[in-house]
Amino acid sequence: MPDSHSAANFAHADIGIVCALPIELGAFLDRCQKVKKYTGGDFVFRGGFYDGIRIAVVESGMGFSRARRATQALLEGHSPRWLLSCGFAGALQSDLSVGSILVADSIVDQHGQNVQVDLHMPADPARGLFIGRLLTADEIVRTVALKRELGEQHSALAVDQESLAVAQVAREHKTPFLAVRVISDDLNSDLPPEILSIVGATGSVRFGAALGALWKRPASAKDMWRLREQAQSAASRLATFLDGVVIQLHAATKADSAAK
Repeated sequence: MPDSHSAANFAHADIGIVCALPIELGAFLDRCQKVKKYTGGDFVFRGGFYDGIRIAVVESGMGFSRARRATQALLEGHSPRWLLSCGFAGALQSDLSVGSILVADSIVDQHGQNVQVDLHMPADPARGLFIGRLLTADEIVRTVALKRELGEQHSALAVDQESLAVAQVAREHKTPFLAVRVISDDLNSDLPPEILSIVGATGSVRFGAALGALWKRPASAKDMWRLREQAQSAASRLATFLDGVVIQLHAATKADSAAK
């Protein structure tokens, strides 16, 4: 649980953000002030201020179940006025390259569940901004062939593992919601097979598995380094996009409150 000092600073956040991995929002949090970190239950929380706007972030780890529990913990601890699901996604369509931004107007899974998002934002593909459907998958989608198949089957632009869970909890709590995802892997190549064993459920790297992968296939080091570079580039792009999003959402919230 947070200590009293952290709770006093970051309770009742203006904007709450759920991400799976620390690297996803690391670049954005670097732009925040007075960032504090604490552990609550199974999750790591970070709170800070962006241009005076109170931000609370929870790192859920990977997958639907963890994202759902982390979102509930974030809402209970900080009651944010807006709830965002942010982080990496894999492209399911060739138009989306590494660094492209997808803001979801609907989120589906592989079991027929669907959440519509009330979104009033124009797409700008020429500048790497896409509006459309996001698929939340049960597992990491590693191969280009499977990505193309899922994209066609679900009419989705990109895939993650958490956003539907966050959207459902937001809907249950009647909290305004937005899913903002940056493409960290596109349709140019498969993810290395080692990714399935190296990355744990919480997003941590299993060092034993990583060493084993290097022993079995030395070329995996080059693949993992490429992924790391893509991830860092994607995180920087996401941070830049969130700069504007956070300010606009906060301004809209203040305007709504003033009108009531």
